This record gives sequence, structure tokens and C-alpha cells, in this order.
Amino acid sequence: MSVLKKPDLSDPQLRAKLAKGMGHNYYGEPAWPNDLLYTFPIVIMGTIALTIGLAVLDPAMVGEPANPFATPLEILPEWYLYPTFQILRIVPNKLLGITLMSSIPLGLILVPFIENINKFQNPFRRPVATAVFMFGTVVTLWLGIGATFPLSESLTLGLF
Repeated sequence: MSVLKKPDLSDPQLRAKLAKGMGHNYYGEPAWPNDLLYTFPIVIMGTIALTIGLAVLDPAMVGEPANPFATPLEILPEWYLYPTFQILRIVPNKLLGITLMSSIPLGLILVPFIENINKFQNPFRRPVATAVFMFGTVVTLWLGIGATFPLSESLTLGLF
């Protein structure tokens, strides 16, 4: 549980700063020059330094040259397509596989409407939507990990 610090709006000094247009945060500090001149450049330079450091310390490896006449044994899509690729691999009827793949975006479209009458944003106070989200996350991870295994072990992940 985090502590929420609320400003004291009855304080005349804070009210005077707010009336002048100052006080975007709880302490009445203006964004100019504090954030825009000092904080943002430090964050930007730090991000650039970390990116350059990562590129120097762990450079991207260049693989072997492409051979258009040799097909790899296991062709895999990019990692974010593993779950849908796994659906196509394990479903024997390809039309059913395409239908299941198209049901993924339809299910994602329906997620905001689950418990729409509930006014709470806290996931613990929205049990149905949270349960649907957690189930979908677990199934997606299971299918994604299974796509990297051979077809005989893909559903069990080699555990059973």
C-alpha cells in the first residue's frame, strides 16, 4: 500500500501559488525551469548513456549468411507471434486454427466491457475481469513457451 500525500488546499501560500499558475505538484514547484531545464536532460542523457553502454558491452551478433536454397529444420516466427503459431501447430483442422486465431483480437476487444458497470479501477475489486486477464496471460505464456518445443512436447512443455 502506498501513501498518498494530498495537498492542503486551505493553505493560503499554496492557494496563492496555484492562483499564479504555479504548483503542478504537491510542493508548488513550477515545471520551468526545474523539470524542463534540469531533470529531463539528465534522464535523456542517462538513457543515451545506457543504450550506448549496452551496445558496446553486448553488441548484437550477426548470424550466418542467408542461404536461399536451404530451409531450416525449425522455422519460427518472431517471439510475439509464438502463441498464435502454436495454435496453428496443435489444432489439426486449419480452419479451426484460423478461427481460434481470429478470436484472440475479438476477446481483447471484449475485455474492457467485462464488468463495465463496476466503477472501481483496482483489479482486486474487479474479480471477473482480473480472472479473465490472468487466465489469458497464463494461456498465452504456456502457448508461447510451447512453440519453442518440438510438436510432441509442445503442449506439456516436456514436463509430463
